[in-house]
Amino acid sequence: MTTIKGPAIFLAQFMGHEAPFNHLEGLCQWAASLGYVGIQIPTWEARLIDLQTAAGSKTYCDDLKGRIAQYGLQISELSTHLQGQLVAVHPAYDELFDAFAPLELRGNPKARTDWAIQQLRYAAKASQNLGLDVHATFSGALLWPFMYPWPQRPQGMADTGFAELAKRWLPLLNAFDEAGVDLCYEIHPGEDLHDGVTFERFVAATGEHPRVSILFDPSHFVLQQLDYLQFIDIYHEFIRMFHVKDAEYLPNGRTGVYGGYLDWVERAGRFRSPGDGQVNFKGIFSKLTQYDYDGWAVMEWECCLKSPEQGAREGAEFIRRHIIEATQKNFDDFAGGHTNEALNRRVLGLS
Repeated sequence: MTTIKGPAIFLAQFMGHEAPFNHLEGLCQWAASLGYVGIQIPTWEARLIDLQTAAGSKTYCDDLKGRIAQYGLQISELSTHLQGQLVAVHPAYDELFDAFAPLELRGNPKARTDWAIQQLRYAAKASQNLGLDVHATFSGALLWPFMYPWPQRPQGMADTGFAELAKRWLPLLNAFDEAGVDLCYEIHPGEDLHDGVTFERFVAATGEHPRVSILFDPSHFVLQQLDYLQFIDIYHEFIRMFHVKDAEYLPNGRTGVYGGYLDWVERAGRFRSPGDGQVNFKGIFSKLTQYDYDGWAVMEWECCLKSPEQGAREGAEFIRRHIIEATQKNFDDFAGGHTNEALNRRVLGLS
């Protein structure tokens, strides 16, 4: 078994306009001071990485790693969550998701999608140049507006949607394959890949492409009332990334899973800082260790009550406490003996 790496922190929610949150060096110094040893970098944030340059220059990537290493940190993974979302957007969300694209592309869905696809191609090469073998993204969604089965969906519509989704992602999956990088889709409400069944449909639609992998974030399973521990049992061979994010589900007589269009604080299902919600992280770290997960434990802050600064301060120690130093021996080895086939046969009455 392998010991999980960490703690690392996803920097997306911590970016700001004031020091130390407005540039790479400041964030690195801050993260290291809190006890983190890895950072997950959002590639849409130009203050952290020039993605196009990273795709074309190993020298740039070596320099970037060196700047980060000065603080005792390393890059855990790159993320293209926002760009991945734009690979597939239902027209109902066009205007809302335009905010994820450059200003000059807004109002032009085709140009926006072409840009997103190129961003993913850059991310594949950048990950390779940085020596990374996994990458985080979203699948995007063509079917999400039809998640609830009313009005009745036309026969075969879901098959058509997943076929189109796979068609858009297959060239990118091939690009990541050429770079030697697994593409880890975060299983997330709002994406067409939002649970185990939809993940399986996508895997099948891609012809079981070997680079299709999972970013496991249990908070999204709590909000869907999905068994996240059993999910690990079923899909552990696909899980290559892990976000440590907590959540709680507190249904009442007025609202439940769908949330009633309430703000986050008032919703039955809401995100919390690690340790403040209902996620059984001891169980998760145990199962991931059992299944030989060799990736990072990455703290992601999305809490409706606690400040990001406090969440980050507490997050490193929370992860460190939960990482299991994987054993390299069986607890009863002391009572055993060396392999002896003749003895085995005698004990079984076969000699």
